[in-house]
Amino acid sequence: MMPDDSLNILMISSTFPYPPSRGGTEIRTFNLLKYLHSHHNITLVTQRHPGVSNQDVEELRQWVSQLMVFPLPPEPGSSGVGKVGRFLNSLIKSTPPNVLYRYSKEIQTWIDQGVQQGKFDVITCEHSVNEIYIRPSYLNQVHTVVNIHSSLVGWTRNHLEMGASPNPQRDRIYLNLLLERYEKRYAAKFHDLVVTTDDDEKQFQEFNPQGQIHVIANGVDLELFPMRSQDPNNHNLVFVGAMDASHNIDAARFFSLEVLPVLQKRYPDTTFTIVGARPVPEVQQLANYPGVIVTGGVPKVVDYLHQATVCVTPLRSGYGIKNKTLEAMAAGVPVVASDRGLEGLAVDGPNDPHRALRANSVTEYVEAISRLFEHPNLRHQLSQNGRLLIETEYTWERAGELYEQVLLRR
Repeated sequence: MMPDDSLNILMISSTFPYPPSRGGTEIRTFNLLKYLHSHHNITLVTQRHPGVSNQDVEELRQWVSQLMVFPLPPEPGSSGVGKVGRFLNSLIKSTPPNVLYRYSKEIQTWIDQGVQQGKFDVITCEHSVNEIYIRPSYLNQVHTVVNIHSSLVGWTRNHLEMGASPNPQRDRIYLNLLLERYEKRYAAKFHDLVVTTDDDEKQFQEFNPQGQIHVIANGVDLELFPMRSQDPNNHNLVFVGAMDASHNIDAARFFSLEVLPVLQKRYPDTTFTIVGARPVPEVQQLANYPGVIVTGGVPKVVDYLHQATVCVTPLRSGYGIKNKTLEAMAAGVPVVASDRGLEGLAVDGPNDPHRALRANSVTEYVEAISRLFEHPNLRHQLSQNGRLLIETEYTWERAGELYEQVLLRR
C-alpha cells in the first residue's frame, strides 16, 4: 500500500527505458523510475523501438503501476525533397526534426484525456525530446517537470567547437536558426527544469531566468558495479560506451590512432579494449591495429573494467556528466579522462581528494597513464577515492531522493 502522500506520476519517455544498459537515457530514466515506484503510483508512457522484446516489456511492467506502450511512427522518407520539407517544418514549429518524427497523436490524445480527468499530480518528461506532449495550458492544470538530460544547444556547440560534428554545416544552421529558439520555448512550459550539470544550469538560466532549475547528477547501481577485489597490475586499458555515438567513435579513433602507438613505444604489451554495443565500421576497423580489441556488446561491462589497470575516457566532445566515468570509479578502476570525460565531477581541484587524472593531449595521456602503470600506490589512491566519491555523491538512491523532492513541489 502506498503512503498517504504518494503521488500519481505520469512519466513520458519516447525511449523505451529497459533494459537499463542500452545507453545513458535508458539508464537515467529507469533508475529514477525504479526509485519513485517504491513510493508513488507510476504510469509510464513509452514507445516500442526495434529490438525491444516481449520479455523487455513484461519486465518493465513490474516497475510501474501502469505501462502504456505505443508504436513509433513510420520512418520518414529519405528523399532530398522530404528532408528539406522536414527542416522547413522544424523551423516553423521551432522544434527539431527528430522530436517531430517521434511525435504520436495517439499519445497526445491519451495524455490530454488524463489531464482533463485530473488523473495525475505530476507529469515528467524524461529527456527533453518528450516536451512536445506538454501543452502550455497544462501549467494551470498539473505540475510539469522536464528532466532534460543534456542541453541540445550545449551539445551541438561543443561538437562544432571540437570539430567532432559529422555534419558541421547542418549543425551550424540548426544551432543558429533552431535550437536556441527551441530550448527557450519549451523551457517556459514547465514548472521545474532538471539538468545534470552546472553548465546546463547556467545555459537554462539564460533561456529562462525566472525558471526553477535543479541540478541532479546521474548515479551508479553499486550492485552492478562492485569495487574490484584486486589490482590486475597489467598494461591493459579499457574504454566503455555505445559505439554508434559520434563522441564515442571520435574518442575511440583518437586514442587508438594517436595515443596508443606512442604509449606502446614505452610499454609494447599495452592493450586497448573498446567495450560497447553497436560498433560502427569505423570502430570495428580499429581492431586491425596492434593491441586494439573491439568487443561489441557484452553481458557485463564491469568484468572488463575489473580486468583493466586503467580506464580511459578520451572524449573530445559531448556534454553532461558521463555514466562511463562514474561506473569506472564505482568499480574501483583508476580513471584518466579529458575535461569532457570529467565534466561535473570534483576530482582534481586544489581542495579535492585525488580521484582521477586529467588529460587532453596525446602527451598528457601518455604521461598520466605511465604514472599509473609505474605507481601502484597512486592506482590504489585513485581507486579508493573514486569509489568513495560514488558511494557518497553519485548513487541512484541519492538522485532519486533529489528528483522526488522536485516532484513534491506543489
